[in-house]
Amino acid sequence: MSLFKARDWWSTVLGEKEEFDQGCLCLADVDNSGNGQDKIIVGSYMGYLRIFNPHPVKTGDGAQAEDLLLEVQLRDPILQVEVGQFVSGTEMLHLAVLHSRKLCVYSVSGTLGNVEHGNQYQIKLMYEHNLQRTACNMTYGSFGGVKGRDLICIQSMDGMLMVFEQESYAFGRFLPGSLLPGPLAYSSRTDSFITVSSCRQVESYKYQVLAFATDADKRQETEQQKLGSGKRLVVDWTLNIGEQALDICIMSFNQSASSVFVLGERNFFCLKDNGQIQFMKKLDCSPSCFLPYCSVSEGTVNTLIGNHNSLLHVYQDVTLKWASQLPHVPVAVRVGSLRDLKGVIVTLSEDGHLQCSYLGTDPSLFQAPKVESRELNYDALDAELKELQKIIKDVNKSQGVWPMTEREDDLKISAMVSPNLDSVSQAPDVEVGTDHVPSVTVKVTLQNRVALQKTKLSVYVQPPLVLSRDQFTFEFTAPEMTRTVAFSVFLKGSYAPPELEGNAVVSYARPTDRSPEGIPRVIQCKFRLPLKLVCLPGQPSKIASHKLTIDTNKPPVSLLSLFPGFANQSEEEQVNVMGFRFLGGSQVTLLASKTSQRYRIQSEQFEDLWLITNELILRLREYFEKQGSKDFACSFSGSMPLQEYFALIDHHFELRKNGEKLEELLSERAVQFRAIQRRLLTRFKDKTPAPLQHLDTLLDGTHQQVMALADAVEENQASLLQAFSRLRSATHLLLLLVGLWQKLSADQVAILEAAFLPLQHDTQELGWEETVDAAVSHLLKTCLSKSSKEQALSLGSQLSKPRDTSRLKKHITLLCDRLAKGGRLCLSTDAAAPPAMVMPAGGCAPIPESDLEERSPEQDSTELFSGHKHPSAEPPVPEVASLQGVSE
Repeated sequence: MSLFKARDWWSTVLGEKEEFDQGCLCLADVDNSGNGQDKIIVGSYMGYLRIFNPHPVKTGDGAQAEDLLLEVQLRDPILQVEVGQFVSGTEMLHLAVLHSRKLCVYSVSGTLGNVEHGNQYQIKLMYEHNLQRTACNMTYGSFGGVKGRDLICIQSMDGMLMVFEQESYAFGRFLPGSLLPGPLAYSSRTDSFITVSSCRQVESYKYQVLAFATDADKRQETEQQKLGSGKRLVVDWTLNIGEQALDICIMSFNQSASSVFVLGERNFFCLKDNGQIQFMKKLDCSPSCFLPYCSVSEGTVNTLIGNHNSLLHVYQDVTLKWASQLPHVPVAVRVGSLRDLKGVIVTLSEDGHLQCSYLGTDPSLFQAPKVESRELNYDALDAELKELQKIIKDVNKSQGVWPMTEREDDLKISAMVSPNLDSVSQAPDVEVGTDHVPSVTVKVTLQNRVALQKTKLSVYVQPPLVLSRDQFTFEFTAPEMTRTVAFSVFLKGSYAPPELEGNAVVSYARPTDRSPEGIPRVIQCKFRLPLKLVCLPGQPSKIASHKLTIDTNKPPVSLLSLFPGFANQSEEEQVNVMGFRFLGGSQVTLLASKTSQRYRIQSEQFEDLWLITNELILRLREYFEKQGSKDFACSFSGSMPLQEYFALIDHHFELRKNGEKLEELLSERAVQFRAIQRRLLTRFKDKTPAPLQHLDTLLDGTHQQVMALADAVEENQASLLQAFSRLRSATHLLLLLVGLWQKLSADQVAILEAAFLPLQHDTQELGWEETVDAAVSHLLKTCLSKSSKEQALSLGSQLSKPRDTSRLKKHITLLCDRLAKGGRLCLSTDAAAPPAMVMPAGGCAPIPESDLEERSPEQDSTELFSGHKHPSAEPPVPEVASLQGVSE
């Protein structure tokens, strides 16, 4: 912030919602009045051309009607305006206006008025040039040393310089290696054009070199402007500045010296006319425009630099001499003589704030009033301080460190899932195997209490579930408005999702007195999708590779009442056995014991057990809650299926390694493909033809390899996505069994989920294995540590992809061992003092740390959990309904 402000001499706002840039401002005696007063010429991207002659009655006045000499709307956007001797046969000044596809030169003249309306001004088109290429910017000067007239050079968007000798087109040349156009300026002393290329280097080209370069293509063209491709031009000098340039300006002090000023994104350069750096200045703020001008001190240059902090800095060489505050961010700055006042600074912002100002200070006439002295009542102050401290303490106790606001009252969100599937599926021609994919409709309702801004609803579901639409935008301009949106959810894949839960997240901004833009807030609402969206009734199977038994403390419930929508046989058979078939083919069988309060879930795929097991427990809890029973509980007493879980981890990690190898091969083949292309291009460009030496055959073979590797990468990515989803399902199942096995609380299960399910998406840079390994290691070294020596061990600060999964499997095995010995999970600082590892009844045998380091994870998990001596380890469920009459 500047201590001084730029003194406002005259200002105005141009139009409404118009845009301006650095080429849209020019100061000159455009009407050739001869009185030495400049006029302000402004062009906008909306096509408006305005000419001002400010003469305020007093300093700081706004624009009067008579200040605007001329306002005319041209058909095309105005990129740049310049004033010079652009018409042959006269030395009068004329106005050049650059459009994207046209260059127009106008004469501006005024007629003395006979009435009180004053003088009248008009413009007359002298000539125009239609451009064959889209223009970017232009410069002018006495190219080639001509006297008494100015020539114009236009730079196109593809890097071509087009030179116009007033009414006629001279020639066009492409700059070598041009990718994007940069700022362009002309140095009259060296007769050269100076620009900054996309290679971030300042380049100088002699006009004579450009003029005498012959075009390579000698074919007859209907229009001379189409001649564009010339010989490779030789650059006069280059200087690498390492950043893009915003503007270039040439200052000539005398006939023997001139300087090139370049404004970069972070630095300000002054170069000699031979390309050597005279000085440079690193800027503290991001600049927006600049203007060098002659200094009163001999041998120095003053420079005005405007920046994006609305400051105008005055530098003498590299020394900051003055800083003043502007009311806007300038994109163009000029200095001129207005109404006998020399050195007026004219600035223009991108939204049309035009201001004429001068530098200086005004004395402050404000005097602070005297403060009345009064006696302080320290007892009353102490009492007030204690009361405030009590209020602060109460607020912190009840609401935590950060004070809670009633943001739930600002906006209420609710989600309702349709109880029935859509009669006409919204899945766009999606089929999983031979099954028709159903869809279900979800409605989300938003109701606001106050007016809100930027309200956006985003909906998320687990892949391979997809949404018909996942983004919604709302405008709550008034309180008590209700908005309801509906969308469909369906399956798009041949495997089951890891969760049937969706999440609707609403982000909005609540406006306040201090922040008109609003304070950002986020609320969310979860919804549960029906099982029948991904599962169909199926035939129970007697044979299965994977089985789980869940114990309960309540009498068995008829499966027909728990899963009414999955009845496939007669009601008698459905009471104790039920089959489920996921879309895509995998089957799961659910059996209920008649007398022993047990349920068995079995399937050929381990991860497919998760959804049915979770759905069974949720529906049992809902069933007994409706019955008024609040002490319902589930437990698991079988062996922990770590080997099946580790097999899924190995499969997922193997796909990650395969993906990395395929990407390396693809990169190598792409490099080879480009090298062959360069060789072929060199052969084709050679004037003396040479044999290709089977390079074309090698190019074709390499192209086929690149395409095959790209297809393999895509296929591996699809397999990796499916493997990650299956791994998430198995992880959910394992954590559920651990919670039932050790009767963990909801907080402890949440800690396990945070450690084992940290990622929603798996990438090569950050994968599931290294993330989970770090989280599990942290738990083992904190709340599950056995000694202070383990707590002193520090974890690595950087995650890296492991060589294999043995370390991760070892840590997971050790985690289950610690939980079996009585360890409990917590995140408090008191976790450093681990509880006594008491062996529970039927628990695991303790394993020494030294032994654990020497064994393989398969050995550990086998000895730990397959040797469980629980009374009912994997019970046979003898009372389960017979499957003799059920088809396989």
